[in-house]
Amino acid sequence: MREDRSQQGSRLQVIRTRLDDREEQHLSPWACLSRDAVRKREEERVIVGHRQNFSLDTDRILHSLAYSRYIDKTQVFYLIKNDHITHRVLHVQLVSKIARTIGRLLRLNEDLIEAISLGHDIGHTPFGHDGEKFLSDLSQQHGLGHFFHNIQGVRFLERIERKGKGWNLTLQVLDGILAHDGEVHTPALHPDKTRDFDLLQKLMEGKQANPSVEIRPMTLEGCAVRMADTISYVGRDIEDAIRLGLITRADIPQECRLTLGDTNGTIVYTLVEDLVASSLDQEWLSFSEEVAQALRRLKEFNQERIYLSGKVKMQTPKVKLMFGLLYEKYLQDLEKGDMDSDIYKEFLEGMSSDYVETTSRPEIVRDFISGMTDDFFLAQCEKHLIPQVLPGRY
Repeated sequence: MREDRSQQGSRLQVIRTRLDDREEQHLSPWACLSRDAVRKREEERVIVGHRQNFSLDTDRILHSLAYSRYIDKTQVFYLIKNDHITHRVLHVQLVSKIARTIGRLLRLNEDLIEAISLGHDIGHTPFGHDGEKFLSDLSQQHGLGHFFHNIQGVRFLERIERKGKGWNLTLQVLDGILAHDGEVHTPALHPDKTRDFDLLQKLMEGKQANPSVEIRPMTLEGCAVRMADTISYVGRDIEDAIRLGLITRADIPQECRLTLGDTNGTIVYTLVEDLVASSLDQEWLSFSEEVAQALRRLKEFNQERIYLSGKVKMQTPKVKLMFGLLYEKYLQDLEKGDMDSDIYKEFLEGMSSDYVETTSRPEIVRDFISGMTDDFFLAQCEKHLIPQVLPGRY
């Protein structure tokens, strides 16, 4: 039986080698090959097995606890009961599909693209970008610098998952997660290939200290995910806003409708087609000038009419207050050593000594809150911040 398994393993290794060879033959000269993946620690052969490097990373992200929490993370609209509004879990799937389509047409590494796509928002807080801002303000007040979900995503996968052991993901995947910022308008994106793990850490520290620091992906695959992030949300957010009655289709600026279309499907198709056509046989990705200008205008429209809408922001002051109160409550629990606190029971219990000994109390609170789903956050607020009615006798 041992000999049979050994022979089976050898055959699978041959298949993997063939897959690696096929990448060299068929992918673009600017694609990132699976055999060029870089890890901090060498993997045991039995762990890697038949899977190529970036495929292995995809599996690890899919099986991470942080990935499972996507299911109840806000994309844009929170505290709204509507089953058809986009949540984070759908957003990352859309990014993956769009980015892999771009990658296939440009002959890039789809396994790398999928891993980055599925992991790119794993560090998002409850309540979307508003929650990110509230947690960033609290982080700065406690001397931790600015909070960014992309940095937190790398942190989760490297230092927090598996009770502090991390997943030993490749540099290229972690870099793509760090540099995925689709909020920044980027008509053209050139990869920055000068990257190693030490520089990755310095970039994260620099970004936390100075938000204006620009971080570009080191691979074209990372660039594709960053472009796909924008493509996936800009039209989808419009459809959600129309469904909620915030805007009408006629409100979309005429120049955007003429160039990009006025439905999510048309907008996605137009942007993907233009990006691929403008990027063929290039060492970078870019939109045409006409489409880039229309996309900029559409993002400005979304910002003005959707993301800053008074109807969307009605609950924001309450959520901000709850973030502050929960943060202080957990910090006090850590300072008192209250082992009955949920920050011990739900987060620190079983955590590696390396994490506990090298992570400050404010950082532990930040990590705990940032990983919460919307529902868990609200349940914690109800449990700890709302007075409980006690039974009485008459």
